[in-house]
Amino acid sequence: MIRCIHLFTGADGKSHVEDRAIPIDVVQAATAVHFEETAAGSALDWHTAPHVQYVITLSGTLEFTTRDGETFVLRPGDVLLAADTTGSGHRWRLIDDQPWRRLYVELGQPAMKR
Repeated sequence: MIRCIHLFTGADGKSHVEDRAIPIDVVQAATAVHFEETAAGSALDWHTAPHVQYVITLSGTLEFTTRDGETFVLRPGDVLLAADTTGSGHRWRLIDDQPWRRLYVELGQPAMKR
């Protein structure tokens, strides 16, 4: 199993966070894969995920926050399942001196539904 931080919209319409495990023997369909880089010191204010997607951090350390104040830190090698495509959303900020390099894997359908 691979550790995954699952960011999802709850029944209350708010973004929530939980640790999940990704089974290594399951194949999932992906609709797109792309890399992005954001400069050190950057931040992105409140937003929802544009798609259900895995976000795999390659460099940079970030702090994510939900509107209810739930926080978590992503480090290189961490996997985020961003599935809060509706609701109140989340924000993030880089907390080290490295750019955030990441790989997005957009999923064809929601994964790990609650």
